[in-house]
Amino acid sequence: MRILRSVIPAIILAGAAAAVLMPAGAQIATPAGVAPPAQNAVTARVESGPMGAPRSFADLTAKLAPAVVNVSTTQKIEVTRFGGRGGAPSSLEELFRQFQQQQGGGGEAPATREATSLGSGFIVDPSGYIVTNNHVIAGGEPGSPATKLPVETITVTLADRREFKARVVGRDVLSDLALLKIDGANLPYVKFGNSAAVRVGDWAIAIGNPFGLGGTVTHGIISALHRNIQSGQYDRYIQTDAPINQGNSGGPLFDLDGNVIGINTAIFSTSGGNVGLGFAIPAEQARPVIEQLKTGAATVKRGYLGVQIQPVTGSIAESLGLPKDHGEIVAAVEPGGPAAKAGLKQGDVVVRVAGQDVTYDNTLSYIVANVMPGTRVPIGVIRGGKPLTIEATVVQRPSETALRATGTPAEGDGSDSADATGTAPGAAAAKASLGIALTPLTPAVRAELKLDPNVSGVVIAQVSLDSSAASEGLQRGDVILSINQAPTPSPAAAAAIVAAARKAGRDTVLMLVQRGNGRPSYFGIKLQGK
Repeated sequence: MRILRSVIPAIILAGAAAAVLMPAGAQIATPAGVAPPAQNAVTARVESGPMGAPRSFADLTAKLAPAVVNVSTTQKIEVTRFGGRGGAPSSLEELFRQFQQQQGGGGEAPATREATSLGSGFIVDPSGYIVTNNHVIAGGEPGSPATKLPVETITVTLADRREFKARVVGRDVLSDLALLKIDGANLPYVKFGNSAAVRVGDWAIAIGNPFGLGGTVTHGIISALHRNIQSGQYDRYIQTDAPINQGNSGGPLFDLDGNVIGINTAIFSTSGGNVGLGFAIPAEQARPVIEQLKTGAATVKRGYLGVQIQPVTGSIAESLGLPKDHGEIVAAVEPGGPAAKAGLKQGDVVVRVAGQDVTYDNTLSYIVANVMPGTRVPIGVIRGGKPLTIEATVVQRPSETALRATGTPAEGDGSDSADATGTAPGAAAAKASLGIALTPLTPAVRAELKLDPNVSGVVIAQVSLDSSAASEGLQRGDVILSINQAPTPSPAAAAAIVAAARKAGRDTVLMLVQRGNGRPSYFGIKLQGK
């Protein structure tokens, strides 16, 4: 299970399975022509208590638990002479190495030891297809600096204690899903449900293998929907207070009809234990991935436009005169990509794609990822305050390796760069209005900041601590490429744009800022003074 852990509460990968409450008539799907066992009779119903709450989940658990499995892996971990894991050597290990050298002995080859990991999964086909989290079978010990070697074996243990060796049919790192296969027949299995119909407050139960204790059932309610917990492109988690702990990753979250509405993946915790904040991948997101993996697809097909986008924050919305959280702003357009070919431009605010509104919960990335490559979709944008619609043909998203190969260099902070003289024309006016001192991007400054030749703008030399720019995180060495979507080749040009905005009654301006040779980002900066 993934756990986010830090000095403040963090999210943790669960590692095991979870299950949800089921109502009357709930059942595990069984193969055509095969009668369900007597103990799984579909006539059993959940007895209701006060306010309609179930008095017992025993019948429901009896139907669902046989389809929930334990997933365990074994792999080799490189260790040092004294049994420490790979990574930086300890002081004792370093002393031993020096002793060997003094004695004329050669260094020993790194040793290995066997490591195991535990998680959960669930059977989705009577022939033995099993869904789990990719991180459950990815290998390596969470938080360990050990050198990770490939997973050697994957063992699936059913509720009746039968063990099977499993093979990986396919995996998808972006969604953290994997599909396994065991050689079985007439196995109990469960079906994906309609997670789009789930409402906050609905009952849910989780069945999994927390802490390796074996099959465990917990229950709770759906606490929230569309949670973005790690700022990932595909974060759209269901949040539940059903107790989920480490070892639950990969297990199912059920609704009251016995359908899988989510795959338990992470928890939010200060200690690694349950605090009532569990997160599951929605079935509507998982089902198409699993279906593609089941066909033997080497990669999961996702739509791709070739843009870098940002949420329209309150300050950015104010600078553009738009409602807060209305769409997403295009920070960069990939040259020659689908978006560029369609005419999408940097600074456009995308408000609608393929008939769906772009919101905080329904992002452009999520919408486009679920569009079949080759599809032509309408894109509603706001450009210069006016709405317009363009059409783009979605292509297949390149592999992550290919995207990294074409990515920009890592960001540099430039904190020791760009001395401010305050004598450049417009520098004083810019500092008075923005709370930042600007200096021209001279050849010397460009060399000092190690900027690419195509970067053009003015450099931030100093930021007032009480300014909006400081609150937004701007810092010395950042390059302002444009203000209100107008280029800023000099401090004087920047001051003129700000003066025009103030004259027009605006108290916030939109800045496009680049740090080092990283990708540029938009910021809404409030003006100060009069």
